[in-house]
Amino acid sequence: MNAWNQLAERAVELGAFRAGVISVSEITFDRSFRDICASNACGNYGRCWMCPPDTGDIDTLMAQARSYDWALVYQTVSPLEDSFDFEGMMEAAHRHSQLSQQIGQLCGQLPGSPLHLGAGGCHVCAVCAKASNEPCRHPEQAMASLEAYGVNVSELASASGMKYINGQNTVTYFGAVFFQEA
Repeated sequence: MNAWNQLAERAVELGAFRAGVISVSEITFDRSFRDICASNACGNYGRCWMCPPDTGDIDTLMAQARSYDWALVYQTVSPLEDSFDFEGMMEAAHRHSQLSQQIGQLCGQLPGSPLHLGAGGCHVCAVCAKASNEPCRHPEQAMASLEAYGVNVSELASASGMKYINGQNTVTYFGAVFFQEA
């Protein structure tokens, strides 16, 4: 078994529902995701250091992600009481963020400087330091979203052999660690 399969298996052992490693060339990037972020449906646009526009130029970010060879893609799937269970979605997002931090530690030993992207906003701090016009309190843990880098997450799921939607009354979150070939 190669090291990449072991990495994916370790992510599942840590709590991912599914995980796998794919070539970055299989990932679809789309700059229109920046427009979706700018619509501010989540309320974080311009309010979080790890969200647009503070993450940087979308074309530069996509080029940065494309410069890697491989990506460890992982997902979490959590049950909800019903499709309006916002509290359940937020609890699931918190659990996904905790898993992302564990996976980040696991991937810290990958060659080069891995790029770790998560689901939605950063989620490391309850309130981003940007709200009080301070620098990021945890830059070593802070994590931008896949969408901030233009990743089409529904196509990422398909390319990784995972489902984007995992059934009624569930919420699915994705993360990915981009890394260089050893």
